[in-house]
Amino acid sequence: MIFRAYYAFIRAPRMNSKGENTSAIFGFAVTLEDLLKKISPTHVGVAFDPKGGTFRHEAYEQYKAQRPETPEDIRKAVPIIKQLLEAMNIPVLEVPGFEADDVIGTLSKQGEQAGFEVYMATPDKDYAQLVTDHVFMFRPRHSGGFELMGPKEVCDKYGIQTQSQVIDLLGLMGDVSDNIPGCKGVGEKTAVSLLQQFGSIDNMLERTDEIKGALRTKVESQVDEIKFSRFLATIRTDVPIALDEAQLAKKEPNMEALTALYRELEFTTLLRKLPQNTTAALVSPVSVPKKTKPVDTAQLDLFAAPEDQAVAANSQPPVTFDTIENRLCQYLLNPEVAFNPYKYPDFEALKADADLWNLYNEVELPLVPVLREMEQAGVRIDVTKLKQAEAVFTDELKELEQKIYILAGETFNINSPKQVGELLFDKLKLDSKAKKSRNGQYSTSEEVLMALKERHEIVGLILDHRALNKLISTYISTLPNYIAKDGKIHTTYNQTVTATGRLSSSNPNLQNLPIRSERGRFIREAVIPDDGCLFLSADYSQIELRLMAHFSQDEHMLAAFRTGQDIHAATAAKIYGLPIEEISKDQRRKAKTANFGIIYGISAFGLAQQLDCSRAEAKQLIDDYFAAFPRVINYIESQKKLARARGYAETLFGRKRYLPDINSHNATVRSFAERNAVNAPIQGTAADIIKMAMVSIHRRLQEEGLKTQMIMQVHDELNFNVPKEEVDRVREIVVSEMQNAVHLSIPLIAECGVGENWLVAH
Repeated sequence: MIFRAYYAFIRAPRMNSKGENTSAIFGFAVTLEDLLKKISPTHVGVAFDPKGGTFRHEAYEQYKAQRPETPEDIRKAVPIIKQLLEAMNIPVLEVPGFEADDVIGTLSKQGEQAGFEVYMATPDKDYAQLVTDHVFMFRPRHSGGFELMGPKEVCDKYGIQTQSQVIDLLGLMGDVSDNIPGCKGVGEKTAVSLLQQFGSIDNMLERTDEIKGALRTKVESQVDEIKFSRFLATIRTDVPIALDEAQLAKKEPNMEALTALYRELEFTTLLRKLPQNTTAALVSPVSVPKKTKPVDTAQLDLFAAPEDQAVAANSQPPVTFDTIENRLCQYLLNPEVAFNPYKYPDFEALKADADLWNLYNEVELPLVPVLREMEQAGVRIDVTKLKQAEAVFTDELKELEQKIYILAGETFNINSPKQVGELLFDKLKLDSKAKKSRNGQYSTSEEVLMALKERHEIVGLILDHRALNKLISTYISTLPNYIAKDGKIHTTYNQTVTATGRLSSSNPNLQNLPIRSERGRFIREAVIPDDGCLFLSADYSQIELRLMAHFSQDEHMLAAFRTGQDIHAATAAKIYGLPIEEISKDQRRKAKTANFGIIYGISAFGLAQQLDCSRAEAKQLIDDYFAAFPRVINYIESQKKLARARGYAETLFGRKRYLPDINSHNATVRSFAERNAVNAPIQGTAADIIKMAMVSIHRRLQEEGLKTQMIMQVHDELNFNVPKEEVDRVREIVVSEMQNAVHLSIPLIAECGVGENWLVAH
């Protein structure tokens, strides 16, 4: 459960103001709270593995030996999680020499004998062997919520007759996660088939003459391995621990200790949920309310907690520090950390860092009124256009469904990953090596389906169906719900959320609109200017690649940008050793994918997926890329080295992204930090530049008394509502301020378009 919680936040770790990673603790606390709410147990306990080895390690030195080293942040989290359980008055159960599995196995058996209904909360499939009519698995789903598994569900999931066969199933097929060998050459399907035929490993070994072909040889030559694997996979139910009903009886938490721990960890969300009739109660955190009329920046200091949220008379409420200035200070000092309204930001530390202090005064603070005015101005939507698009897409979706049903030879729920998996792998057998995951179904992720696209026409249609269905449900049908009485969408721009410095938006999220796809053109067409105005759209041309050229100082990239060449064609020419005029569209496409992929640390596997080519070809392309642009790879490696030494990555203007996992011994965790070490300076600098441009454009529009409104920002793009008579002047201002926001080794280029809607202008 702890590992699962930690990795759920791996791409965006939860950090507190002390720079501590609290992902595992927070995820565990939320899951535990959810469990207690759903089950409402009379008795509860949490089992942990003891320090040192167990009887399995003594019997088999390689048991779990293949697992990467536990991330440091998980090791640090475990003692705090035990403190959390102590504050909640939930006993911690450990027995030296035995795993948590064995402790739970023993107590579940004793609990059943004592007349309890037992719920084992775990994602581990091994626990399925313990399930009975009164002992259940309560498995957290990847999509949220929990799955209750009794004997029938276990048998249906694994294709066996009784749940006790789970042990023999693991003995035959082994368990990669625990390094249990099993019988080499026998996978899950074969193991299930053998158990259906013989019922158990013992019966199978007595009747191996009934096994045909090479499989018999495999089984007969690995008898010891099979028996030993079964031993390792068997959860013990005879651990020296007794069911203590008084100890396990559910008790009320120690609210004072729990509150203090949540405060220390800065778990504001969980603090809010604590009962408000205790002396340890807190004032609810106050968020800056949605503005409906102009508010001076200075007035933002005045938002305070309402009186009806006061705490009990015998407790002292903490001071409320929720102001925009304080948010910006905390954000700049540590962008990974969620804002803590009860902690006064360290402005002295901000002032001591000349770059961050400049970002605060010259960029972030002046940006506040710009964003406020953009929110108030809103984006006008042509609802009729969206309705027309919905009708067209719905008909197209139905046509896709019929094509899919014809190819499948049956009707099924195309939106069900389980049913799609069964069709592709059980019926159509598109991949004989495909295995079901722990949740009992095949993966049908986009990555998996893209790899199968060439094997059957139906796969491409299913992918297209998903994309179209998402477009309809997430955008086309949903956007009208956000339209206010003035016919406009007033999104909320979030200035202190992303770790890179980029703006984000919510209610609705305009940053994720699929505007660049062919179907996305319907959304762009529905975004229109006010009456008597035109829509002006300006965006930076390949700003991240230009920044890579500036940072790496690669002479070939610099030359291409300085001479105005097509950078992707120029890249292809360099990679393939051809004159630029001889580069084919396919070669340019591959070079373009590599150009952007390299910035994000793409692997050969990832590039192969994007290009729909072999991994070998993708690896060769990456190797050729770095051979052609040696200073790019030098820059990438230097950024990793610098981040390892400093513990953070930095933009051109000094915005920092802290990377506490950059020196982790766990390869998976470390690789995420290394990718951020390369990407954060580029993406963060691009974010800084467009923020600077927004501030300067806003100032110019005000100075010249123009009525033009900046109405939307989508990453590298700015959009404006412009009176027709102001178009020429505004175009000059926007292009000039965007291109001169900063001076690099190569020119920044802003491309600008004007039209009756966003589609025409962009």
